[in-house]
Amino acid sequence: MKCKLCPHKCGEYRDSQTNGGKCNLNLTPKVARIAPHFWEEPPISGTRGSGAVFFSGCTLNCVFCQNYEISSNCQGVSISAETLSEEYKRLEDMGVHNINLVSATQYLPEIIRSFELYTPKIPVVYNCGGYERVETLRALDGIVDIYLPDFKYSDDALALSYSGCENYTDTTAKAIEEMLRQKGNLKLDSEGIATEGVIIRHLVLPNHTKNSIGVLNILKTNYGDSITVSLMGQYIPHGKAVDHPKLGRKITKREYKKVLSHLWDLGLDGFMQELKSADESYIPLWDYKNTTEK
Repeated sequence: MKCKLCPHKCGEYRDSQTNGGKCNLNLTPKVARIAPHFWEEPPISGTRGSGAVFFSGCTLNCVFCQNYEISSNCQGVSISAETLSEEYKRLEDMGVHNINLVSATQYLPEIIRSFELYTPKIPVVYNCGGYERVETLRALDGIVDIYLPDFKYSDDALALSYSGCENYTDTTAKAIEEMLRQKGNLKLDSEGIATEGVIIRHLVLPNHTKNSIGVLNILKTNYGDSITVSLMGQYIPHGKAVDHPKLGRKITKREYKKVLSHLWDLGLDGFMQELKSADESYIPLWDYKNTTEK
C-alpha cells in the first residue's frame, strides 16, 4: 500500500516485506518485548501489571527517546498477526489488567487483523506519541478502550527540531479530540483500574519549562479541567540526547516543581511522577525471543 497511516502521509509503498516510508519499516509487526509491565500509571499497571506489547520502530524520531534501541535501531522480532493474537491470550492468562499496544501505528493494518482473529476480554490500551491522524484513529474505534497519548510540545519549531514532525501541536490536539470523542474521560472500576477513557501524558524536558507550561495551557483550553493528565519527571539523557547541549541532563527539582505548580494552578488533575523515576532501571529489557510463526 501507499502508506498514509501517520501524519507524515509520505505515500511511500509498504507491504509485508517491503520497507518504506518515514519509518522505513514493512507492515509485518516487529516486537521487542511482550510481558506484564508495572511502570505505567496506577490505573493501567494496577497490581497485576499491564500486558505491554512493545513494537519496534516509530512514526516519530525523538532525539531523546528512552527506548531508542527499539524506536530508532528497530531491535526486535517480526511476528504474524496470528502470533500476535495468541500473545494477547497468553497475557490474559497471566492475569494482566489490559493489553497495552506501545507505538503500534506503523503496523496498524496487521494489528487490526490480529484483533479480528481474537478479541481480548480485557481493555485494550493504545499507547502512542499523540502525533496521529484522525482518519487512522477512526479505524480503531470499537477496538481500543483506553488511549494513552503523549502531548510533547506546545512549540512546533521544537517538535520539528527534536522529533522531526511538522504541525505537531494542531495535529496532536485534533488527534486527542478524536480519542476523547471515542472514549471520553477516564473511567475506573471499583478497584481503581482503568476500563475506558483517555490519559494524556507529558514528559518535562530539561531547559524547557516554557514548553511544558504551554502544553498544559493547551490541554486546559482545548479539553477543560475534567481530563486526566500524567505529568512525567522520568527524563534521563539517552541515545542521541546524551551529548545534546540542552537535553544532556536530568530535569531539576526546581524545573519539575515549576511545571507541577502550573498544573495545579490550572486545576488539572491526574498523576504526577516522582523524580526518582528518572533511572535507567525503569527501561525494560528488549528480550522478546518468540520466533514461532504460523
